[in-house]
Amino acid sequence: MKNIKRFKRKLWEAFRSVVPLTTIVLIFAFTYTPMPAGTIMEFLIGSGLLIVGIALFTMGADVAMTPMGHLLGSFIANKKKLWFLALMGIALGFIITVTEPGLQVLAELSADIPTMTLIITVAAGVGVFLAAAFLREVLHIPYRYILLFCYFFLFLFAFFVPDSFLPVAFDSGGATTGAMTVPFIMALGVGIAVTQMDPNAKDDNFGLIGICSIGPILAVMILGMLYTPGDVSAEYAVYVPADAAGAPSLWSAYAGTLLGYMWDMFVSLAPIIVFFMVFSFVAVKVQKKTMFRIGKGLVYTFAGLVLFLTGANVGYFPAGNIIGQSLADAELSWILVLGGMVFGYFIIAAEPAVSVLNKQVYDITKGAVSQKAMKLSLSIGVALAIGVSMIRVVTGLPILWVLLPGYVLSVGLSFVVPKIFTSIAFDAGGVASGPLTSAFLLPLAIGASDTLGGHIVTDAFGLIAMVAMTPLVTIQIMGLYVTVKNRRKGGE
Repeated sequence: MKNIKRFKRKLWEAFRSVVPLTTIVLIFAFTYTPMPAGTIMEFLIGSGLLIVGIALFTMGADVAMTPMGHLLGSFIANKKKLWFLALMGIALGFIITVTEPGLQVLAELSADIPTMTLIITVAAGVGVFLAAAFLREVLHIPYRYILLFCYFFLFLFAFFVPDSFLPVAFDSGGATTGAMTVPFIMALGVGIAVTQMDPNAKDDNFGLIGICSIGPILAVMILGMLYTPGDVSAEYAVYVPADAAGAPSLWSAYAGTLLGYMWDMFVSLAPIIVFFMVFSFVAVKVQKKTMFRIGKGLVYTFAGLVLFLTGANVGYFPAGNIIGQSLADAELSWILVLGGMVFGYFIIAAEPAVSVLNKQVYDITKGAVSQKAMKLSLSIGVALAIGVSMIRVVTGLPILWVLLPGYVLSVGLSFVVPKIFTSIAFDAGGVASGPLTSAFLLPLAIGASDTLGGHIVTDAFGLIAMVAMTPLVTIQIMGLYVTVKNRRKGGE
């Protein structure tokens, strides 16, 4: 009975998150970007699957992923051995990244780089930088100095990387930290922080996601210097709308994808499940009741991700691609930019990992940072990101011209806002750029770029990187506002 009530609550929350975006897409479908009836039905079914998938996934995160992370984090930190901490960081970072659905979507869309090559490269980058994040947390190295050091060398390195790799490299940093990695890695951070005898340890609860986002960017840049693909922009296929709206056509569209993701998620989740089972029996004797509860949570997680990914890829990918093609074909550049901003504003609420972050921020800060303020800051940031990304699609503006000043501002703000807001902001950047962004907004940009005759790799890709960057600014500005407001109250 308790689980049913929880599921109903999660279902209602997911419904409220998905419906605004669904409504806006339908408005476009019946006005500026007409879609075949079959595509509209695919989209509506996809929205239904998204709602159920998000509800099940967030239940799984609460019941399984977060407790697993807490247990592992506490155990690793209690060993008090830096080499062990680093080794576990590399192993866990690699294993959990391979399961990340947002990375799977990006890898399939990136025709320039073989899918498995990109996944392995990104997973290695996350593993190394998760180890670095663990060490920073235990050694209490100031977060802002880590960011300053890493991003200075990252952008210096970028000038030696082929242009065709830069957008995908920066996109990898955002796509990596999504539905699977966020609850698990954040829980690891909390598990490590609670073992520290530092009164400021709560500041270290956040920041792991932000550091982990750097690893994939650097790893793909290194790959770009070693691996030189040809110009394969023509391999990026745009969606050809389905003509039929009948049940057989819709069934065939969803059935194969659903079965495929069931297998993919089983293979992806298996390593982390095996790892935790070995850990629970060998290192820490986890109670049977706890193991049973975590097992149920993993079933919820599995079912939620399968439904979410199926709905996003079958229902939302075509809709995003058609909207991009239609707006660009009609030379409605201003609507492309404005519509992209509207999509960006509402899509963030439907990203499954966002609710996990918002809840954890609210709990750890004891309500000092409200979920409403977090949602608003993220929505504004993502809206700005998509607007600028659509301008890039239309004009061909180089990605570094936007990202470099954005990160300079972000790191600069870290020296004037409270530490916790900087850590939350850089975590939020990774969370915002989840699998739905990859499955809807990136295809929208690809469709528009293809219609305009642009270079898809350099013009359309980079959108996820933009989504990951702008919340760093908006959330820190929110932190600055809160700080100034509190000081004024204190002076009264």
